[in-house]
Amino acid sequence: MTATNLEVVPADRRSNWLSLLEVSVREVFEIMVGSNLHAVPPDQTLPRLEFTAMVGLAGRICGVLTLCTTAHSAALMASKMLGIEPQEADPQTWDAIGEVCNMIAGNFKNKLPGGSEPCLLSVPTVISGGDYNFHSLSDGDRLQTILAFDGVPIVVSLELHT
Repeated sequence: MTATNLEVVPADRRSNWLSLLEVSVREVFEIMVGSNLHAVPPDQTLPRLEFTAMVGLAGRICGVLTLCTTAHSAALMASKMLGIEPQEADPQTWDAIGEVCNMIAGNFKNKLPGGSEPCLLSVPTVISGGDYNFHSLSDGDRLQTILAFDGVPIVVSLELHT
């Protein structure tokens, strides 16, 4: 069995991964941020997303999980997690959004059937600023959920590599 290939997890067993990803995002925000997320209307325009946190997955599944949000939402996440006043673009904000992304990735991989099979997570990386394009070298499936945190959309994506 090849541990770095999605063939390990057949497509029919990946069919519910999007719902598992959404549940993982909601649980992390409820537990760590103390906030319930809400559905975003399909016609809602996304604001300028100025923070992107990324965590790589390697092993049973390979890919990258990203969490994209506005600077205000990132600061609010940090504020709620740490019990401090919101401060835009400081190291605590970067650490908090990276940790939220890391917890979502860990929660998601633990929900997968066979979650005891090896799947390692990278150290989170956070990019701030909105003037960039994200290009994944992923050649597999892409899962994405958009939920509202304090009324502002956040985007969580999982790019899978086959």
